[in-house]
Amino acid sequence: MAFALPWILCLGAQTQLSRIIGLVLASAGVACCLWIAFSHNALGDQYGFLASPGQVIGAIILLLVVIEAARRAIGWPLPVVAAVALAYALWGEHIPGEFGHSGMPIESLLGTLTITEGGIWGILTGISVNVVAIFVIFGAILNSGEAGRGFMNIASTAAGRLKGGGAKVSVISSALFGSISGSASANVASTGAITLPAMTRLGYPKRLAGAVEAVASSGGQIMPPLMGAGAFVMVELTQVPYTGIMAAALLPAILYFFAVWVGINAYARKYDLKGIPDDEKPAIRDVIVTSGFFLIPFSVLLWGMFVANLTPQYSACLAIFAGFLLLLVDKDFAFEKNEVKVRITRALITGARQVALIAVIILCASIIIGVLGITGLGVKITSLILSISAANIWPAVLLTALACLLLGMEVPTTAAYVICVSVAGPALIDLGLNPLQAHLFVFWFALISTITPPVCGAVFIASGMVNENWLKVAFTSMALGVGLYVIPVGMIANPDLIELAHAPGKALVSFFQLALGLGLISYGLIAPYRIFGRLLLLIAGMATIFGRLFASYLV
Repeated sequence: MAFALPWILCLGAQTQLSRIIGLVLASAGVACCLWIAFSHNALGDQYGFLASPGQVIGAIILLLVVIEAARRAIGWPLPVVAAVALAYALWGEHIPGEFGHSGMPIESLLGTLTITEGGIWGILTGISVNVVAIFVIFGAILNSGEAGRGFMNIASTAAGRLKGGGAKVSVISSALFGSISGSASANVASTGAITLPAMTRLGYPKRLAGAVEAVASSGGQIMPPLMGAGAFVMVELTQVPYTGIMAAALLPAILYFFAVWVGINAYARKYDLKGIPDDEKPAIRDVIVTSGFFLIPFSVLLWGMFVANLTPQYSACLAIFAGFLLLLVDKDFAFEKNEVKVRITRALITGARQVALIAVIILCASIIIGVLGITGLGVKITSLILSISAANIWPAVLLTALACLLLGMEVPTTAAYVICVSVAGPALIDLGLNPLQAHLFVFWFALISTITPPVCGAVFIASGMVNENWLKVAFTSMALGVGLYVIPVGMIANPDLIELAHAPGKALVSFFQLALGLGLISYGLIAPYRIFGRLLLLIAGMATIFGRLFASYLV
């Protein structure tokens, strides 16, 4: 936290006044962090109770600084939710009925949130420090070298010659890039700078070009091996090893991009979209050389985790070292001192900025999670979901999906996932889902707001880059990214899909079943058929995916 605050409050300030205010707030926040660090043993003996007015003031400053840092980093929505949570903790005892709480001394409330592991120093903060930060640095190093060009070159070689090749290049490159960036918006802004002009130059409708990039970039957060920060949070919350998370997430992620691929084929049929001309394809030497800039660090990472049985953190450190060495040369293996300096500086600044951003998001979300636990509100919401659903899994699933969609529209994916799974996860598990199934479902639905109106960050950026109406891009994105809506529900209807590590045969059967269903649905939504034919395709696709579920209700 002491590291993140200066980056967000001072270096990220846009005006002189905000910079001065940020400096004051950052200084106060860092001072409070140092006070807690140096007084750790003494504060531990207080058992979450602040013993003096000075400690109370310090706790208030710490919480306010966290909320303001989050506001500056990501806007108002998450800080407002945190502020409402604090207000509920302070005055919720006056709320009549079951959603009121018994109240507590302010010294206990603030102490639990600031000097114990029940608030901002909870498990989420530990994850961000111990695991997430390391992988963020890894991604920053890869992105600062020739790895990004390697993604594009491989994608162009693999898919450029195909029908709709420009869009398929975007899908492959964005999947590769998004897996390490963990941000749909950042992915659109980076890979889109190359893919969007290429698609429009090839005659793609602007709304389609923007939709392809938004949908492909959104899939990066669900694509192993890295999956942004969400996978590491999931490890701690589910106690499932990182390798188990990757195995469970792999087939659904492939299905997502398969559905996008099928959708592109349907659009290619509709608009007669051509592949990339031969003269625009990269030379074989460039493909081989630039691909090494990300294949070598990735190979080191995977070797460390799966062969040497090292921890993900240690494996990532080795991969960071390999990636750093590759920053010393360009694709021609030339050492240019000035260019090396630029690449290393870019990696350090990008890594620091992204770590700070994730830190303030996690800290702000931890306030909300802390209040849910302290006041018992999380248990009450869980009980409400169970009551409304009448012990039936599907109403609970729909309620959870709606909550994830609404919260995810204004809150970053990881924060939305953590908050939603804290209140809805226990209800889903009580109704029969295994913990990993429930967590993956919530994580996927926390992501759909990237392409779903009215707030769809990836769509906004993509539509601006192609100068197209954002609603047109959004509706095209929803059709192209239909897998984002169907697959998480399909995971529940077909639980074998996420059991690749334990029952690979059953997992693959479910995979091909969902692949067929998604293909039919995509063609039904997009292909230039008559309305009756499209309706038949949609019905057939839904029956293929949810056939067993429908049959169980009929029996």
